Parts: sequence; structure tokens; C-alpha cells
Amino acid sequence: MKSSTPSSSGAYASAGVDIDAGDALVAAIAPHAKTTTRAGAMAGLGGFGALFDPKAAGFRDPILVSSTDGVGTKLKIAIDTAMHSTVGIDLVAMVVNDLIVQGAEPLFFLDYFATSHLDVDAAKTVIAGIAEGCRQAGCALIGGETAEMPGMYGTGDYDLAGFAVGAVERENLLPKETLLKEGDVVLGLASSGIHSNGFSLVRKIVAQEKLSYNDPAPFDPLKTLGAALLTPTKIYVRAVLAALKIDAPKALAHITGGGLLENIPRVLPETLSVRLDAAAWTVPSVFPWLAKAGNIDAHEMTRTFNCGIGMVIIVDAARAEEVAAILREKGETVFAIGVVERRDNAAVVIDNNDKVCSC
Repeated sequence: MKSSTPSSSGAYASAGVDIDAGDALVAAIAPHAKTTTRAGAMAGLGGFGALFDPKAAGFRDPILVSSTDGVGTKLKIAIDTAMHSTVGIDLVAMVVNDLIVQGAEPLFFLDYFATSHLDVDAAKTVIAGIAEGCRQAGCALIGGETAEMPGMYGTGDYDLAGFAVGAVERENLLPKETLLKEGDVVLGLASSGIHSNGFSLVRKIVAQEKLSYNDPAPFDPLKTLGAALLTPTKIYVRAVLAALKIDAPKALAHITGGGLLENIPRVLPETLSVRLDAAAWTVPSVFPWLAKAGNIDAHEMTRTFNCGIGMVIIVDAARAEEVAAILREKGETVFAIGVVERRDNAAVVIDNNDKVCSC
């Protein structure tokens, strides 16, 4: 983790860039990064490049898998409420959940934090959340970049991006499309809520409803609306890795932007489809509220939001309960939500789709 700012003395400081604040942030986050150390991580923060040794991590013939993502306009809610502690978890989750669907164990993570003027306390809280996400995912936070860019961002604004690399033994790479067949069972892992997709629409609905983020959430009156919407994205890595050890999952899909309708087809051959039953899983109350307040039909809901299912796992019917038991043992809520069929038209068909719009 390094600051991309030169000395704050003289003309550069007068332009609004404070190297001393950058140095203070690096010093403050170093202990958080240290808590994410894992086998294979070779150096601490501060170098020009970060090092990782896959052999030391136990891999024989690894395929490296990489992913990058951000948090999107969910950040605006964190900024508007000054609640910065969970968006770092979101950042890690959006990246490492994409790695695990390829069967890859996340190895290391790097972050990019850009802002107008560096608020060390806010940035430290954000990056502490990134470290927490890395601990949940079992990957090392081994580097990053902090950029102070007055004129590029509004006062108090910041943006986040993340990058991670994972590894999977060559023979375990997913999806295993040739093994997928009619009758396979589709398991769904419960989401924690909206996760980190569709927040431009969410924020539009909040504005239309003339709600404050300090108001009680209409769908969860025990929390403020801001706190409820900032519930962090679930990180499924440890549970899915446990299931992968028995070599039963054939394909996985992380349900992000595009929802159920557009993410599941990414792991299916063109000859197969899935039929889901929306009555088979519990839909968190935030989704019916969004549907009603935003006048969003069921089809649009399932192609915009996860609607309660954050990860899909396709397994042979004979092993579905075995896999589900492992996932539940690791703390996941698991639903049998559908089956694989021969594709006649759509890649994803959802029965009882109206359930995503009603409590």
C-alpha cells in the first residue's frame, strides 16, 4: 500500500495534496494488512510490487485466475451517511466471489482508494473493512494504491477498486460443462440483501420516496435505512472451498449485476437451461419493498438484483444433499431452487416469479 502523492511541502501542498496524510494512512493500515498474512505472501506493504509464491501456498500445477471490480454507487450511501466500515467488505466480496466460481482459492488482494482530499480516519475505516473482507476470504492484502486527486472528485467523495488473483489446480477448473446434464440440481446460497448491484436504482427509489438514510428502513424498522442498505455483500469463499473438496460441484454462478437471469447462463452450455422456483427460497424483505416502491415487475427484478440468492451451485442430484450439508455446516443458508433441463428457449426460466415482488 503506497500513497501516490509527492511531498506535501511547498507548491504541491498548496494545490491540495497532503503527502503527510498519505504517510499517516499507510502507517495506520499496516497492522490491518498484517492480520491477512497467509502462506505464500512474501513481503509487507511499501514495495513497488507485491510478491506471492503459489508453490508456498501448496499448489502443484495451478491455473491463475484474476478478477477486478468496484463497489459502485453504494459508495454514495456510505459517503452520505459517514458509515464507511462495510464497503471494504463489499469490495473484496465482489472480487473473490468471482474467483471462487472458477474453483479458484483467492490468494492475494490489492485495493485502489481515490479521493479528492484524504480524510485519514475515513480512509482507515474503509481499508480496515477491506482487511476484514480479506480475512473472511482467506486471502492476503499485499498492496494497493492511495490517490489524492483534488478536482477529480467532490469534497468528501472517494472511489474504490479491487483486484485479486486466485489459483486452482488445472484438473479442478470450473465450470465442468461437459459433466452438466438434465436433472442436475441447482442449489442457491442465501444473499445478505442487495449486495453491491443496482444501487443507482435503489438510490433513485429512496429519493422518489423522499426518505432520509436516517429514517427507519421501511423493510426493517429496527435499522436505519442507511445501515440496512449498507449490509455488506456475503463472502462465500470458505464455504464453497469446503464443498469443492469433495469434487461434487459442476458449476457455480455469482449473482451480481444482471441478476439470476443473466449470470447463470454464463456457466451453461448452449444445450441446457435451468428452471428455478422462486417459491423455493426466502426473499429478503428489501426486494418486495424495492419492487413496490419502484414499480418494478418480477422480470426486471430478477435481471437487476440477486433477489435473495447470492451464489448458485449446480451438482448431480445424487450428491445435492451431501453438498448442501457441507455448506450449511460452514454457516450458509442453502435452498434447492431448481433443476437443469434441456434448453428449448430461455436459458433461465423462473416459476412463481411474482414471489420476488411480494412478502
